[in-house]
Amino acid sequence: MWSKRLGVAAAALSLVTLSACGDDGGKGTVTAEQGFKVPNIPALSSLGAGEGQVNIVNWAGYAENGSTDKAVDWVTPFEKESGCKVNSKVAGTSDEMVTLMKTGEYDAVSASGDASLRLIASGDVAPVNTALIPNYADVFAGLKNQLWNSVKGVPYGVPHGRGANLLMWRTDKVTPAPDSWGAVFDPASPYKGKVTAYDSPIYIADAALYLSATKPELGIKNPYALDQKQFDAAVALLKQQNTIVGEYWSDYTKEVQSFKSGDSVIGTTWQVIANLAKADKTQVEVTLPKEGATGWSDTWMVAAKAKHPNCAYKWMDWIISPKANAQVAEWFGEAPSNSKSCAETADKDHCTTFHASDEDYFSKVRYWTTPIAQCLDGRTDVKCVDYSEWTRAWTAIKG
Repeated sequence: MWSKRLGVAAAALSLVTLSACGDDGGKGTVTAEQGFKVPNIPALSSLGAGEGQVNIVNWAGYAENGSTDKAVDWVTPFEKESGCKVNSKVAGTSDEMVTLMKTGEYDAVSASGDASLRLIASGDVAPVNTALIPNYADVFAGLKNQLWNSVKGVPYGVPHGRGANLLMWRTDKVTPAPDSWGAVFDPASPYKGKVTAYDSPIYIADAALYLSATKPELGIKNPYALDQKQFDAAVALLKQQNTIVGEYWSDYTKEVQSFKSGDSVIGTTWQVIANLAKADKTQVEVTLPKEGATGWSDTWMVAAKAKHPNCAYKWMDWIISPKANAQVAEWFGEAPSNSKSCAETADKDHCTTFHASDEDYFSKVRYWTTPIAQCLDGRTDVKCVDYSEWTRAWTAIKG
């Protein structure tokens, strides 16, 4: 069910894709803050009768119908209530999601921040009329109209959930308890060879975030908006870190095992991994370090040429409804997006564990966003390094 995170940032993004694919020759386009042109695609103006089905692209664990576990099913109730049969296609990476949405065969997608901007720029998704989605009103304010799910205040989807990339350590091996990412970047670390890091180009943002606090002279304001000098500094830090990293992880089960065996004693993680490790009797703790952290938030988006738009809207409203959103959040291991979902979770401590309503906590989280040449921090006098370069650099970092 966590395969989503394994490849979420694996796809390279070219500058050309974002700067040109949304261009229709200058007719009916607007220039977004993100630095690309957005096709003038109207949002659905009114909701009609369901078309009988909806075809969705989603991460594993987001559209459970009881086939994985009979006790886990929020799709069947939706089908009975709406009359819309859900045809779900699980994607393993954001790149695969983008490719599938371009076929025109799907009505909606649960896009992560490294895919949503591509879908908007290419005209594959339409703005969302939130007035037609009653449950949107109860979505946490901190998830609405963000850089990865809106353009100039116009929403392009509904938030699904969120989580932070945390620092985890073995309490019986690491002392004192760390409170900074410096614990995994110190070249003189006493835990050399037992440090672990997330295996993805997007991890460059973690280094940039740390540098924004420890080397303010670099002027890093957004870890996904790095000019060449800032990018080079982050890459240099990661190459230095490589000398103390024992392994890079992308499979959550392997990280759980690595901490249990003692092969890893400190490194980046997710809250759900810490929970699983503790359940397996491993002595670990996690923290959101003083520099803050990177994180992720997914968005349900509707296809620009959806064949079943009414069912797509019904699905988006359903998946962020209190009960369904609570079920997804617990099954997947994340904070729900609906503020009323916390009263619906089976584990009454779920929202506390995942900081669902703690906006002060999430104010320290910088959500994954696709790096593009147009600097996302608002600078216009320099060019930022796009994700294709991040991907190439990551190969060099790991050696």
